Amino acid sequence: VQLVESGGGLVQPGGSLRLSCAASGFTFSRYAMSWHRQGPGKERELVAAMDSAGRTINYADSVKGRFTISRDNAKNTVYLEMSSLKFEDTAVYYCRVLGTWGQGTQVTVSS
Repeated sequence: VQLVESGGGLVQPGGSLRLSCAASGFTFSRYAMSWHRQGPGKERELVAAMDSAGRTINYADSVKGRFTISRDNAKNTVYLEMSSLKFEDTAVYYCRVLGTWGQGTQVTVSS
């Protein structure tokens, strides 16, 4: 199983980013996928999860209405569309499946 996140960067408050997680080494379409994040000095937390059929399982309360998880089973990729970004969204964002983590992508919200 391999997960490779991309799309992170520096963004101003109120801005938007789209993260991608390219998956390989397993049958992507059969598994739920999730995004997590770990901010400075904080524990890793679940951000959003989606089942194999593309139904959203859960969003963290702190991102509801601002973040959207989606997947493209043809491309073996899961996305996290983030808008109205806040300082507190600064974190390393990881995708996860089958107990495996990607290497993460840094999102920094700063003016």
